[in-house]
Amino acid sequence: MLAVQHCNNSALDVDEGFSNQTQQVLGVAPVRCRENLNTTTNPMAAGLSMTLGIVSNIIALIILAKAYAHLRKRSKATFLLFASSLVATDLAGHVIPGALVLRLYISGTAGGLCNQSDATCHFLGGSMVFFGLCPLFLGCVMAAERCMGVTRPLLHARMVCTAHTKIVLVMIWLLALSVALLPFFHLGTYIYQFPGTWCFINVLDNTSITDVIFVLLFSGLGLAALAMALVCNTISGVTLVIARLRKKKCHQRSAKSHDIEMVAQLVGIMVTSCICWCPLLIFGLMSVIRSYSGSMGDDLETYRTLMVMGVRLATWNQILDPWVYILLRRAVLKKIYRITTGRSDLKGSTFRRWEISSFQNSMKSVINRN
Repeated sequence: MLAVQHCNNSALDVDEGFSNQTQQVLGVAPVRCRENLNTTTNPMAAGLSMTLGIVSNIIALIILAKAYAHLRKRSKATFLLFASSLVATDLAGHVIPGALVLRLYISGTAGGLCNQSDATCHFLGGSMVFFGLCPLFLGCVMAAERCMGVTRPLLHARMVCTAHTKIVLVMIWLLALSVALLPFFHLGTYIYQFPGTWCFINVLDNTSITDVIFVLLFSGLGLAALAMALVCNTISGVTLVIARLRKKKCHQRSAKSHDIEMVAQLVGIMVTSCICWCPLLIFGLMSVIRSYSGSMGDDLETYRTLMVMGVRLATWNQILDPWVYILLRRAVLKKIYRITTGRSDLKGSTFRRWEISSFQNSMKSVINRN
């Protein structure tokens, strides 16, 4: 995803005069994206944000690739494949839109009017929708897969395999791409948004019924995916806690370590997605409904600011996702445990019991296959 920054007022496109004339002929008042701006910045912030996202996702991809190569024959392989796809999608979401934003900065052709559009804007807007929906869909499917693995392990073993996982991944990407391409079939429009450095669905200026439908579809799918992930992760977490309490009373082995680790990572990804994406999804709905009903009034500037805040938060989702996986791994948590407790060994600790549990489960899996 791109990092949205305020631009210099002098960066208005040279074609603005022609656009103003066109709008005067049509009887529509031109809407400047950069009016009333008093902040002057340069592309450095956008470049740093993109670099941070790329480095974070590459580090996570390397860790995931090593883990997948080591554990590809265990039940965690499906989760690792989904997680790798999530990180790879986040990486592409930084490189592609981010490169377009930097190109606009360098060439000095960032959008001058909020209700204008061009080929670059269409591609940028479509990229934002595609790379916005993909992580939400992937987080939802990962949560559903883990919920099945925790609550219905036998059904999970029969139905979930690498081939099925790859089919689901292709379906997710195709669904997100189909939604992103809807404006090319005249269902919704992409336009430059305030302050002219990013493109998104038209939610503020002369919105039509197709814009309302498009925003309802985009926000509805995003919020539904987050809600589904919340339900599945809650079920998985409660199931693991209950199993752990029951086995403690019976002095039996506790829940599988990799199940606990994966659910913890999924909860982290879900919380990050909710914090980063809910504002943009909700602000988009509020803006398009008020704009279409004609009740925007003097609140236009407020909603413009809310949309900018929303997209900035959404940008951080693709930076934080890989760090959720990196920091919530058992190896990292063990190091944090050693540092905070001052203990050099893990004898008798929860992490030690997790390690024994994981080893026993792996041995049982190998014996069953043989």
